[in-house]
Amino acid sequence: MVGELRYREFRVPLGPGLHAYPDELVRQRVGHDGHPEYQIRWLVLRRGEDGEGGSGQVDCKAEHILLWMSDDEVYANCHKMLGEDGRVIGPSREPAEAGALDQSVLGEMEADVKSLIQRALRQLEECVGTVPPAPLLHTVHVLSAYASIEPLTGVFKDPRVLDLLMHMLSSPDYQIRWSAGRMIQALSSHDAGEEEHGEEGRAGEGLGLLRDSKDTVPGASALIRTRTQILLSLSQQEAIEKHLDFDSRCALLALFAQATLSEHPMSFEGIQLPQVPGRLLFSLVKRYLHVTSLLDQLNDSAVEPGGQNNPVAEDPSGDRARLELEFSLAMGTLISELVQAMRWDWASRRPGSVARSPFSIFQPQPADASLGHPPAQAQLSFRRSRRFRPRSEFASGNTYALYVRDMLQPGMRVRMLEDYEEISVGDEGEFRQSNNGVPPVQVLWESTGRTYWVHWHMLEILGFEEDIEDVVPAEEYQGAVASRALGGALPSWRWKPMAELCAVPYALPEEEDEEESEHLTQAEWWELLFFIRKLDASDHQEVLQTLQENLEGEILDDEILAELVVPIELAQDLLLALPQRLDESALRDLLNCHVYRKYGPEALAGQPAYPSFLEAQQDVLLLKAQAQAPESEDTATVKGREAPSQKPSSALQPLVEGLGPAGKVLVDLEQALHSEGDRDGEVKLCLLQLQRQPQPFLVLMRSLDTPATNKALHLTTLRILMPLVDFAEALLLPWHEAMDACMTCLRSPNTDREVLQELIFFLHRLASASRDYAVVLNQLGARDAISKALEKHLGKLELAQELRDMVFKCEKHAHLYRKLTTNILGGCVQMVLGQIEDHRRTRRPINTPFFDVFLRYLCQGSSADVKEDTCWEKVEVSSNPHRASKLMDRNPRTYWESSGSAGSHYITLHMRPGVLIRQLTVLVAGEDSSYMPARLVVCGGDSTNSLNTELNAVNVMPCASRVTLLENLTRFWPVIQIRVKRCQQGGVDTRIRGLEVLGPGPTVWPAFREQLCRHTRLFYMVRAQAWSQDIAEDRRSLLHLSSRLNGTLRQEQNFADHFLPDDEAAQALGKTCWEALVSPLVQNITSPDEDGISPLGWLLNQYLECREAAHNPQSRAAAFSSRVRRLTHLLVHVEPCEAAPQPRGRDRSRDWSALATRGLPSSIMKNLTRCWRAVVEEQVNNFLTSYWQDNDFVPRYCERFYNLHKSSSELFGPRAAFLLALQKGCAGALQRLPFLRAAHVSEQFARHIDQRIQGSRIGGARGMEMLAQLQRCLETALTFSGLEIATTFEHYYQHYMADRLLGVGSSWLEGAVLEQIGLCFPNRLPQQMLQSLSSADELQRQFHVYQLQRLDQELLKLEDTEKKIQVGLKASSQACRAEPEASGAAAATDGAAGEEEEESEDLDYEGALPEVSVLVLSPRCWPVASIGHMLNPRTCLPSFLRGTLNRYSNFYNKSQSHPALERGTQRQLQWTWLGRAELRFGDQTLHVSTVQMWLLLQLDGLEAASTESLSALSGLPMDMLNQAIGPLTSPRGPLDLQQQKDVPGGMLKIRDFSEEPRPRRGDVWLLPPQTHLKADEEGRNLEKRRNLLNCLIVRILKAHGDEGLHIDQLVCLVLEAWQKGPCPPRGLVSSLGRGAACGSTDVLSCILHLLGKGTLKRHDARPQMLSYAVPVTVMEPHTESLNPGSSGPNPPLTFHTLQIRSRGVPYASCTGTQSFSTFR
Repeated sequence: MVGELRYREFRVPLGPGLHAYPDELVRQRVGHDGHPEYQIRWLVLRRGEDGEGGSGQVDCKAEHILLWMSDDEVYANCHKMLGEDGRVIGPSREPAEAGALDQSVLGEMEADVKSLIQRALRQLEECVGTVPPAPLLHTVHVLSAYASIEPLTGVFKDPRVLDLLMHMLSSPDYQIRWSAGRMIQALSSHDAGEEEHGEEGRAGEGLGLLRDSKDTVPGASALIRTRTQILLSLSQQEAIEKHLDFDSRCALLALFAQATLSEHPMSFEGIQLPQVPGRLLFSLVKRYLHVTSLLDQLNDSAVEPGGQNNPVAEDPSGDRARLELEFSLAMGTLISELVQAMRWDWASRRPGSVARSPFSIFQPQPADASLGHPPAQAQLSFRRSRRFRPRSEFASGNTYALYVRDMLQPGMRVRMLEDYEEISVGDEGEFRQSNNGVPPVQVLWESTGRTYWVHWHMLEILGFEEDIEDVVPAEEYQGAVASRALGGALPSWRWKPMAELCAVPYALPEEEDEEESEHLTQAEWWELLFFIRKLDASDHQEVLQTLQENLEGEILDDEILAELVVPIELAQDLLLALPQRLDESALRDLLNCHVYRKYGPEALAGQPAYPSFLEAQQDVLLLKAQAQAPESEDTATVKGREAPSQKPSSALQPLVEGLGPAGKVLVDLEQALHSEGDRDGEVKLCLLQLQRQPQPFLVLMRSLDTPATNKALHLTTLRILMPLVDFAEALLLPWHEAMDACMTCLRSPNTDREVLQELIFFLHRLASASRDYAVVLNQLGARDAISKALEKHLGKLELAQELRDMVFKCEKHAHLYRKLTTNILGGCVQMVLGQIEDHRRTRRPINTPFFDVFLRYLCQGSSADVKEDTCWEKVEVSSNPHRASKLMDRNPRTYWESSGSAGSHYITLHMRPGVLIRQLTVLVAGEDSSYMPARLVVCGGDSTNSLNTELNAVNVMPCASRVTLLENLTRFWPVIQIRVKRCQQGGVDTRIRGLEVLGPGPTVWPAFREQLCRHTRLFYMVRAQAWSQDIAEDRRSLLHLSSRLNGTLRQEQNFADHFLPDDEAAQALGKTCWEALVSPLVQNITSPDEDGISPLGWLLNQYLECREAAHNPQSRAAAFSSRVRRLTHLLVHVEPCEAAPQPRGRDRSRDWSALATRGLPSSIMKNLTRCWRAVVEEQVNNFLTSYWQDNDFVPRYCERFYNLHKSSSELFGPRAAFLLALQKGCAGALQRLPFLRAAHVSEQFARHIDQRIQGSRIGGARGMEMLAQLQRCLETALTFSGLEIATTFEHYYQHYMADRLLGVGSSWLEGAVLEQIGLCFPNRLPQQMLQSLSSADELQRQFHVYQLQRLDQELLKLEDTEKKIQVGLKASSQACRAEPEASGAAAATDGAAGEEEEESEDLDYEGALPEVSVLVLSPRCWPVASIGHMLNPRTCLPSFLRGTLNRYSNFYNKSQSHPALERGTQRQLQWTWLGRAELRFGDQTLHVSTVQMWLLLQLDGLEAASTESLSALSGLPMDMLNQAIGPLTSPRGPLDLQQQKDVPGGMLKIRDFSEEPRPRRGDVWLLPPQTHLKADEEGRNLEKRRNLLNCLIVRILKAHGDEGLHIDQLVCLVLEAWQKGPCPPRGLVSSLGRGAACGSTDVLSCILHLLGKGTLKRHDARPQMLSYAVPVTVMEPHTESLNPGSSGPNPPLTFHTLQIRSRGVPYASCTGTQSFSTFR
């Protein structure tokens, strides 16, 4: 087996370490659609963690699953079952080996067998009632010997063999019964090997090839197995139970268990199944065999024509319809009896259909979304405010937040409306204070015992205590919270489109046929027909007659009944009449079935179909029992002598009153049993009533489970039950259902000895009357209980030892009963799973009656009512283990106290297998003070060594007494540990006063969930593989995938809605379906093929190409696009499970039984986003390759990005994952660009943004259009963030921004643009430029104050001087003393004049001084074309401007030398030609640059000037000068340029406007246009810098070897080497200016570039460590120092420009010649 498994080419993961492999083709048939189907046996094997490589250990006892598969599925999944031509190899049918006996000898032996059979039958008839003679035993012995000979098997198929075996099994003699068993075993030995090969694997289909006894005719049973035929035939005998005693029945049941009931792949370990008596168990076996035989006949009826098993039938379709009906009705009968045997119908408190809240079973429901299911500790009512308005009354969250802020006062009570970090929705607290922080509100929360900050909109104001109403219904509050939290509170990140197709693609309501809506469905009709067949012959014939009259007199046979179409009105009439004609058992089934709940009288009246199952059934059945009870003459005589009123004994009075009218039967029974005379008839009448309505009898027996103080009640009960055992009718009562009450009384140490003795007498008599109940006592552990009772009472209990021995002898039978019960339940589950599989495969409805009832009870796991139970096996504590028992003694006055260091205390619970904790609570006491715990942490794990999963952390308030730690876990944790992390008041040791664990009783739901998910996963993963194969062969079939998936998911959704009322079961099914079908499909369709294109990627590319053509709804492109959208909507319908955070107090783990591989929803999303990213990257790369040089590249690229963004929303909705994939795809395409091409693209983007910002200043419609284009461009440019292209984009944007700010000034738009695309600037140079402007404005303001202070000082000095002069005139008589003082003043004046000579150059200016603004710009962020283009104010500016500049220079120098402003090296001012000015020229205002202003002022008063002389005077290069002259000489400019041969460059003169008809007025903008940067040259220089940095990085890492460097250390070393070591050549410095100096951002960008190329590598253990990986091919250019001869950095320079404004009216020339005046 292991060797074969190494070469398996396909496996299906069913769980961790669990895989399924196709093993064998079992059979073949024609499917419902006419195509062949193959039944494949899949082996389910467990492998270790190393099983991936094929060498892991394989469990020898492999389980299996039988699965019907189509041709395509076999071709895609089972390659070894295909022939060379690709066709499926049919099942092999090896002929049986011929016997070695001669034919003549074989004939003689067959004659002997026939005579022996005849002789044995005659001898059995002769010895009836006597001891069997020896000849009979010898005859049977010889027959057994003949039966062991395989060639004689056919002789034993004679019907007389069944009669013989029946007589032998019914014989009272043990030897004859034993001989019958030997004969059956001998007959079954022939197909033992065949069973081992095939029958054990037929759990889903039944118990092998079976036939009903009606079909055992000669020639029709050629392939019938002898053993199963005999067993089935015996089981179908009429009233066989009446002829079998306990031993015979056990012998036959043992044969059933050994021969037919094979091991099913279901484990009910840890689940206490109810004790089923042998009589009821035998009936279940009969039903089970009958169902499996019909199921096998159904399979054989569909065998492919020409096969060996093809039965010849005249009408195959009619015969199959009859078989389907018979199978469905038989399955319904089996389910009905099984439900009663398991006591599910009585144990359930919700017998009716439980309406499950409508939701998609494929979408994970957040834990806080199910507000309709509050936790166990949740309050049933909530308080609300009388004064303050709730959130639902506000239109927006902002409005509500303002309302809360204005109304909330300290001390008010508030409630949380949504989960926020540590605070949960519904938590209440007291408002303390608020501030301007984030979050702004401080509340003292009761749930945590401390304050926590939240936001305004998260609170609901309750007010002060007088403002709060007492209670409001929980449903009302929860609905309000849900509407607020999910409605108008905050925009949900979860996509919920308005269209129903997108919201729930598969849940579209199907169009209902009006004709079909007026009739019962086939499933409903078959369920109704099930009860019609339960009627007596007369009632059955009457119902058929009614049907014929209403259906036009058509003759109804079985075939017509199966296909009958019944109107709803007729069905309602039948349902109204059926309850009066059915027996009690069938009536209970009728009241619980689907068709009655839907069309019954209660449903028509608008009342719940099952208001109270027990109470309603009591009344109905009691009335029927009284009406139908036969009355004999003796009974009538007894009734005539009855007293007019009967009263029960005082002990029974509470029971009778609690039962109501149904308790009268107990009174009658007590009176009949204890009265004098023969009252057997009355007792039998009471027993008949109790058989029909056993509830009073069960209540009477369960009264033994009451406390021992009720001695009188116990004795009265036992004295009633004791004589009942003597009646044969009493043995039919359900004693086994209340036998646990007897065991409780037997085990109780407080039971009175008299009661105990009576109980033993009763149990002994009951076990003697029917040994079935001795088996039940053995299953309940009565042997140990009796032994303990004997020890306690020193053996002085009569019949106790006899009872113990009787119970002990039934040990073997108890094991047999348990095995049969398990196998029957497991077999039924497997058949149910087979029907579900057939429903999935054929899309045909499930017509089995009570199918929904059976599934409801199988799924009744986590939704079962919580009960307290012994959930743990043992409890361990960290210290003082002798006091651990105090945790479970239920005494709040005792406690366990720890001993040890703080934080080391814990309590460890070892849970029982399969127990899911509903509630874990610890009891504490505030009086313990510092011993009281303050913080508890709960962890879970598979063992004490793996307690790594933190399940919850709770802060304990000082006033708490009960602390809930865990609630509603969905996963079983074998070990739970409670850790005390902190005690109150800093205490060291702790005290815990109690420990309570609530958990549901073990149910079959976990086992059924495992099987359901396992079969579902196998079915859909096989189907996904087949669909993926079709898509791989033809990509166009991907268009049909949406309809396929939609139909499949809709089918599963409808199945869950109809048959799975439990939310947990529905979600488990939906999760498994989605992960088994969609996840493999997504993985396959998103995996690239040999060409590097995935099928889904190809489809999305086609969608993008035909998107424009799809606008016509009548085109083929529109239909194609619609299919693609439907497919993508369906694939992304389920959000990742990780999107919703897990709440505290709940299990954060997943259940592996419904999950093959963890994290599948996120992997689906990951595959889809990766495919979309590849499609976007390919689209953008093709566009960049084709259009990167076009002039309109940026607008077209933005349009393409917008279309891709819109397509992403169309295909996947506004999900962040796909928007991120879109950005990553664009980024990937940009990264594939060569460096120079990427530099060109970034320059075009910077230029486009610059043009749109300047164009938006126009205003109006054109300005708004420019803003819209700018916004689209900014959204597109965001993809540069984090890429290498961001560095070049920042470089170009910096230059354009500098020209824009200095040319036209700053605006609000600059900051808005930087706020949106700030991430695209790694060095943050544009942001620093704006910050520099802000600092310059602040300096200008300070300079203005400085000028005013200087003016005040000048005026003050002037006043002082005038006073001194006046004093000197008065003292002229004292000349000898006046001379020294005058000379000193003059010296001082002269000195002052010398110091301020430069500042007073504009004092002689006669006109109004212009307003001058100076902008101090830092060269670290502002780009300067050349540091040599400096402005010399002394030579280039007029005197009225030089004074202001000189004063500013002095101001700046003084501010730099101020102690409070010193920051390292003192900065130097250098004046540049950058800036702008406003000049008055006649009636015009000219807006010019600083260079243009100087040109115009130079021509003021001159007739003409040559450009060469102007260039020599200013020191500016000719290209810069010509750039400024161009606008001035334009038609709008004031100058003319005349070209002369002897004057290079021409002559400039002022243009004469006197001849123009209209004078020029208004503002004229003559600023020189921005020159486009030379992207190629700039890009080459940037590439050189990157290459230099790459060389430095590689050189440094090479020197450090394999150990590598920390990334921070590497950046520091590179920067140090750049500044002190090899640096860029002078050409690079001259071209980039100070931009050649690199920073840490540039180094990091180069590091990321080298990591992407694989030149560098990260260490796996320490990702922050980098090392050299492979040699690089980057050529190192020649480098030299920026400052030869100096090792340190150059001193920082500060560039500044000026802005000039005038304060008055500019002067005008007196002559006709126009001149220029600078006023701004």
